[in-house]
Amino acid sequence: MKEALKSVFVAIPTGLSITFRHIFRKKVTLEYPDVRPEFEARYRGLHYLTRYPDGAERCVCCGLCAAACPADAIYMVPGEKATGERYANIYEINELRCIFCGMCEEACPEEAIFLGREFEFSGADRASFIWTKEMLLANYDNVEKKRTVASYKPLIRSDKFQFKMPAGDLH
Repeated sequence: MKEALKSVFVAIPTGLSITFRHIFRKKVTLEYPDVRPEFEARYRGLHYLTRYPDGAERCVCCGLCAAACPADAIYMVPGEKATGERYANIYEINELRCIFCGMCEEACPEEAIFLGREFEFSGADRASFIWTKEMLLANYDNVEKKRTVASYKPLIRSDKFQFKMPAGDLH
């Protein structure tokens, strides 16, 4: 009992001394809604599907991103247009399963999927974390607005059939 009382009478003044030492120092707390946090350049946030400059979606539903995903978070069903072009009829990402590793964006030969810098996404239920193709394309529209304003790095291939053109400077 004497040991317990002794530890309390020693612990409380020790804790208060730490509090009083830090009370007059410069504050390091960010006022979050007003001041945005700075992330590293390698930060991976919410996914988005990209479009060509003419508005057509880049994804040809080859399945490489789904195959590369270690969490098996990507579900896709291919479709084919009358012209013979492939597209993603259904494209869904389960953001609760995703580990944001970036393997999907590395595997994509069309540069159709990227992980953006968005970190503010929440939902009321589990179903709201399954992002459909339309939601991912809408996210790209938001990202593209910010990219053009901040002049981020451009995409490597801006034209749909640029691979048929002679090799040259792609940047």
